[in-house]
Amino acid sequence: MCGIVGYIGKGNAQEIILDGLEKLEYRGYDSAGIAIINKSGLKTRKKVGRLSNLANDLKGDPINGDVGIGHTRWATHGAPSDVNSHPHTNMSGSIAVVHNGIIENYRSIKEELVGLGYSFKSETDTEVVAHLIDYYYSGDLLEAVFKAEDRLKGAYALAVIAKDNPDEIVAIRHESPLILGIGEGEYFVASDIPAILKYTNKMVYLENKDTIRLTRNGYKVYGPDRMEVKRDINTIMWDVEAASKEGFEHFMLKEIYQQPKAIDETLFRRLDDDGNIYLENIKITKEDLNNIDRIYIVGCGTAYHAGLIGRYLFQTFLKVNTITDIASEFRYNEHYIDERTLVVVVSQSGETLDTLTALKDAREKGARILSITNVVGSSVSRESNDVFYTWAGPEIAVASTKAYTTQLVAFYMLALHFGRLKGTLEDECYDEILEELKGLSQKVQLTLESVNESSKEVANKIKDNHSLFYLGRGLDYNTALEGALKLKEISYIHTEAFPAGELKHGTIALIEEGTPVIAIATQQGLYDKMVSNIKEVKARGAFVIGVTRHRNRDLEQVCDYTIFIEESFNIFMPLLSVIFPQLLSYHTSLIKGNDVDKPRNLAKSVTVE
Repeated sequence: MCGIVGYIGKGNAQEIILDGLEKLEYRGYDSAGIAIINKSGLKTRKKVGRLSNLANDLKGDPINGDVGIGHTRWATHGAPSDVNSHPHTNMSGSIAVVHNGIIENYRSIKEELVGLGYSFKSETDTEVVAHLIDYYYSGDLLEAVFKAEDRLKGAYALAVIAKDNPDEIVAIRHESPLILGIGEGEYFVASDIPAILKYTNKMVYLENKDTIRLTRNGYKVYGPDRMEVKRDINTIMWDVEAASKEGFEHFMLKEIYQQPKAIDETLFRRLDDDGNIYLENIKITKEDLNNIDRIYIVGCGTAYHAGLIGRYLFQTFLKVNTITDIASEFRYNEHYIDERTLVVVVSQSGETLDTLTALKDAREKGARILSITNVVGSSVSRESNDVFYTWAGPEIAVASTKAYTTQLVAFYMLALHFGRLKGTLEDECYDEILEELKGLSQKVQLTLESVNESSKEVANKIKDNHSLFYLGRGLDYNTALEGALKLKEISYIHTEAFPAGELKHGTIALIEEGTPVIAIATQQGLYDKMVSNIKEVKARGAFVIGVTRHRNRDLEQVCDYTIFIEESFNIFMPLLSVIFPQLLSYHTSLIKGNDVDKPRNLAKSVTVE
C-alpha cells in the first residue's frame, strides 16, 4: 500500500504535494518522491526513508512549479532505496509515473520492453508502466495511457505527467483507491481524502476503471469504455483525523475491514499468467525440500498463532515434522537444528527482537531461514535466505488483524507450492484448494457484513465479566487462542483459550453460573465431539456463544447465542472464524471506553526482550 498525490493549479505544487504525502505516510513510509513540471522541464526528486528526508532535501533546493505528482512508498517489488522510490520515469526522464498497487504481469511486459531496447534502473513493477507509456506516446498523453492500461493486469492506481504535456495530469483507478478533489481553479488526485482535505472538501469518488484527465481549466472522467462520464461531487464533512481513517472510528476497525483487500493483495500478485503460485523471493527447490527433514515455525503473539495453522498445513501437505515455538522461548529450548532444517520466522514488523534472535541462532546452526513479514527491507527480511512479504499494507492499530489473516494466506500458499513442488500434493488437489483460496476474500467480506451486528450484541453481554473462555478443537483451538489474545489485549477482560477435549482434565473447574464461553465449531470431523463439550460447560452454568458454519443450524439448540459464518474447506475456516473474535474484541473495548488503537502497556513492534 502506497500513497499518491497529484496537483495542478496556480499554487506551489511542491508544498501542496508534500503536505498531502504527510497525511498519507500511514500508507507507506520507507521512501518518498516528487515530480514537478516547470519552465526547465520535468524535475524529479526522491529519497529513501521517511518523508522528512525528502522534505529536508527540498528545503535547500526546492522545485518550483504548479503541476506535479508525489508518492510515499510501502515497498513491495524492490527493497527501499532511492532508485526504487517513486516517481519512476521513462529513459529520457520526460514522463513520470506514481503507482499504488501491483502490476501482476510486469515480468512479461518487462521482457518485451527489454527486447525493444528499453533499459531499467529499478527492481520495481512500476518502472514498466513508465516505459510502456513512453512506447505508446506520440504527443497525446491520455491516448498513450489508455493503450498502456490495455496491457496491464493487476490492481493499481496511477498518476502520470509528461514534460511535453505541461498542463495536464492523467490518472487511473483500477481496484486501488483514488479520489479527485475540486478546488477553486485547482484540481487534485490522491489515494485518500486527508491528503487534500486541507485545500478542498469537494470530492469525486472515482469508480473502478475510471480514467481522469486534469487540466488547469477543468477535468474529464472516462469510464471503462473510454467514453466521458459524469461522477457526483461530494461535500466532505469530516475532519482530517477522521478522514485518515476513511470514515472508520478507529484504525483497528478500518484494518479489520481491509482484510478482503489485503488477502487479495497477498495472493493475486503471486500468481503467474496461468494462475499458479509463483514465489518470486523464495528460491527453495524440490531438491532443497527433499533434504529438509524438520521445520520449525517461530513467532510471537499473533504471529505465533498464525504459525500454529502453518504447522498443520506443512505437516499435511509436505509430510514433514513441523514444530511451532514461541520466539522468546525458542533459543532456550533444546532443538535439533542443522543444515537439514528449515526455520520459518513470522513477524509483522520484521523487527521483533525475540524473533530476530531466534533467527540468528538458527542460522548459525546451519538452518535455512524463510521469513514471513509485512515490511520490505526489515531486519528479519535482510537476515533471511528467503522472504514472503504479506503486503497487508501498514497496520497502525496495535492489535493485529489484517497482518494475521495475510500471514495465514502466506502459509496456505507456501504449503500448496511446496507440496506440489515436492510431489506430496497431487495436481488435482492443488488446483482445487487454490481455486477455493482465490475466492476466499469474498467470503471474508460476506462474513464481515453478517457478524458485525451480532458481535455488538455479544459485546454488550460480556462487557462486565471479569473472565471469559474460548474453546475449540483442532484448527479451531488455534483460532481460539488468537480470539482470546485479541479480547484480553484491548478489552482487558481476562480471557483464556482451552482445547475443548481437555475440559475434564481440570479446566472445567473454572466454569460457574454465567461464565461466558465462546465455542468455535467449524471443523466438521470434530463437530459432534465439540457439541458434547459445549453441553458439558452448559451443564455447569456457562453462557455459551457458538461460532459455526451455516450448515450446522442445530447448534442453536445447544448454545445461548449462535454466530453463523460462510462455508469453506476445513483448512480455510480459521480465516473466516477469526472475523467474529476480531469484531467482538473491538466492540467490547469500545463499549468499555478503552483506547482501541493503543491499548495500555502495548506497542506495535516489540524491539526489546
